[in-house]
Amino acid sequence: MLKRILLAALAYGALAAGAAAQAPARSDGRAADRAAIRAHIESIFKAYVERDCKTIRATHAEDWIGFTGQARSIVRGIEAYMNNSAGFCSGQSPAPAADDRGLADYKITEIDYVFYGDTALVPYVAETWYGRKARVPGKLRSIDVYARLNGEWTQVGSNIYAHPDMVRSQVERQASQPRQLPPEERRALLAAREAVWRAWFSGDRAHLEKVIPDEAVAVNAGGGEWQGRAAILDGAQQFAQTGAKLVRLEFPRTDIQLYGNTAVLYTTYLFETEKDGKRTTNTGRGTEIFVLRDNTWVNTGWHLDDGN
Repeated sequence: MLKRILLAALAYGALAAGAAAQAPARSDGRAADRAAIRAHIESIFKAYVERDCKTIRATHAEDWIGFTGQARSIVRGIEAYMNNSAGFCSGQSPAPAADDRGLADYKITEIDYVFYGDTALVPYVAETWYGRKARVPGKLRSIDVYARLNGEWTQVGSNIYAHPDMVRSQVERQASQPRQLPPEERRALLAAREAVWRAWFSGDRAHLEKVIPDEAVAVNAGGGEWQGRAAILDGAQQFAQTGAKLVRLEFPRTDIQLYGNTAVLYTTYLFETEKDGKRTTNTGRGTEIFVLRDNTWVNTGWHLDDGN
């Protein structure tokens, strides 16, 4: 009995998956047109899988217009389309035999059609796999524009882009992977870190307000309560009012981990202050968090201790 239930469930799932790839049934007399357009879209996918440049070109109108997956501006005409979407056909990508990165397989999971005479709008969603050896999954969505030219349905325009599910997973994957900090960016980050310290010691509230965000959390050396943004700003003002001055600031060692736009700094520090002619030196270690927002490194938190 259980086996029959499981088999029935699997069969239902397969039918549901197949139904999702089909357009809703309509009695408008356009079934043949839908079938022809679907076959045309399938032929384009297969041509990309097989690196069939002749078919890719033939299935798109000479005055094709729209957006390919990599386009940053409007793509106009078949030549521009081929250069943008099928670079391997024009020598801009590795030869088909040497290119293991291209489309390897696909599955249309959702599609529909709306006809306006001899013009049709065809939105669809497709799962994709790239690479001949290690297959990398993908997902895209598109709305193709079809026109009946010389009695045949031809793609005359399209807007194809990565599916939001895929965009989100790519962003999350990139944000979780460590990346190298180029020398220029490293210098900018370290300069931003030093500027925060100097602004705190000098009571430069205007600068601190720009680089200490609302969610900031600070754990300072010597114990005491954790501080939020308001307490950090007040602490800087109170230090400046004591009349003490920063006379020396060094960071003997700083190691950086970078994930997306978030940098974690592991550092040792030394600062020397002077008040009434007397100098005091403090050393310790710290972990500082910086996030790049609108091309500005903001200091979202830190944890300092006086250990060596």
